[in-house]
Amino acid sequence: MEKASTFIDYIERSIVRNWDRKALTDYKGVTLQYKDVARKIAKFHIVLESAGIRPGDKIAVCGRNSAHWGVVFLATVTYGAVIVPILHEFKADNIHHIVNHSEAKLLFVGARAWEALDEAAMPLLECIVLMEDFSTIICRNEALRKAYSQRNALYGARYPKHFRPEHIHYRREASPDELAVINYTSGTTGYSKGVMLPYRSLWSNVDYCREMLRVEPGDNIVSMLPLGHVFGMVYDFLYGFAAGAHLHFLTRMPSPKIIAQSFAEIRPKVISCVPLVVEKIIKKNILPRVDNTIGKLLLRMPVINDRVKAFARREAMEIFGGQFDEIIIGGAPFNAEVERFLRQIGFPYTIAYGMTECGPIICSSRWETLRQGSCGRAASRMEVRILSPDPAGTAGEIVCRGTNTMLGYYKNPEATAQIIDRGGWLHTGDLGTMDADGCITVRGRSKNMLLTASGQNIYPEEIENRLNNMPYVAESLVILRNGKLVALIFPDFDEAYASSLTEADVAKAMEANRLELNQQLPAYSQIAKVQIRYEEFEKTAKKSIKRFLYQ
Repeated sequence: MEKASTFIDYIERSIVRNWDRKALTDYKGVTLQYKDVARKIAKFHIVLESAGIRPGDKIAVCGRNSAHWGVVFLATVTYGAVIVPILHEFKADNIHHIVNHSEAKLLFVGARAWEALDEAAMPLLECIVLMEDFSTIICRNEALRKAYSQRNALYGARYPKHFRPEHIHYRREASPDELAVINYTSGTTGYSKGVMLPYRSLWSNVDYCREMLRVEPGDNIVSMLPLGHVFGMVYDFLYGFAAGAHLHFLTRMPSPKIIAQSFAEIRPKVISCVPLVVEKIIKKNILPRVDNTIGKLLLRMPVINDRVKAFARREAMEIFGGQFDEIIIGGAPFNAEVERFLRQIGFPYTIAYGMTECGPIICSSRWETLRQGSCGRAASRMEVRILSPDPAGTAGEIVCRGTNTMLGYYKNPEATAQIIDRGGWLHTGDLGTMDADGCITVRGRSKNMLLTASGQNIYPEEIENRLNNMPYVAESLVILRNGKLVALIFPDFDEAYASSLTEADVAKAMEANRLELNQQLPAYSQIAKVQIRYEEFEKTAKKSIKRFLYQ
């Protein structure tokens, strides 16, 4: 994959050079070749032109990952309109808000997401299109309705003989700062904020992937992360398409069972996922195969013998398809013990650190040079600093600036001014340290930091990392309550019941975990009480716990 000067160049080149290759596949469903994608883009552009939709107008897309989701995105940005990806996990009122706030003229929506929506709550929309078959649900613009119904005839009139690679000439952005995407963040309270990503951010992030990842035309990529989230949108979809890869969309929740089944068939070259997926697979699928009598103890063993290492690596590689170059892990903090285990067995993983506002990359390093616990060095075309008098020893806020960063929040100059200072530095809200070689280690979110009565700063994520690897713990959250640290724990009930434990036994096991954990912690950060939960914590689209709900 050669370097291109603009994002649209990457898309054009890939379509032309990979014309007859497979491009987008819905797992167990339709497959589109690059030339099929190009034809659908051409029809899309003809309809937009005929209906008077102009570059800069907003087009929203909301639904599960699919080949048609990809077509909508590519057709929109190559036309010069602004794409507004919406996570299908959002509640209906938030989706209505995003459509209205972005002033979207068109909405492409998946059938499942559409069930909860109300067209009357989105009065600015000129047309709503069902993504599965591109049929119109409602059309309030007569010119658009007519153009859409005649799209095949209009396409035939424009390309009367054949549609060929030489017809691929898309509009170029007027400047690198031209708006391409409004990506609404998951948010923790209230409605989502619209992150304005320009074409330069898309180009820079795709180009960074080109520098770091080894993907060749025809390589397989599985898209697990939601395309409505910028991590999945860039790492899986945009870079994969620009590299000429064959993208496979699971179109369903990526459970360990689905991953094992689909990856064995597809055998992807590069995999991107959130830490929770890797952690679950290691704990549920790998450790029990290594030694049923040891189980999670392996996560805490400082040394693993060579035979166990080789077996564990072979099993871990095979469950992810066996032919991948590396797994990119990002979107949330990675469990320290799981990372140590992967490192010991020689598993090829890379930690990527970023945020929606950077589209998303701030820093990472390839797994061969990645330091344990860190997320690597600043990405190309990005600067990173730690706001601390001693960045190597004392955590401070991570700030960054560069080509990847957003223009600001859509229609929200106040929020923009709060996160981007006058020097152009974007304040991430994360606390971290930086060593002499520029490697960043994230300690936690500044808003999550707990201040005890004695004045000690506690990073709850570090305690939760340890707790989550203790017997029968599925996930946990450490909070401050009446001046004391309390651990909210959702036990692994499946594992507990399989071991013939009763609920009373589970409670005793959690208390034993608390006592053992406290032996590992300084006095000021010890857990005073455990509270058992019987339902999973509510999470964001990137599988981070919505902490604010449990404070």
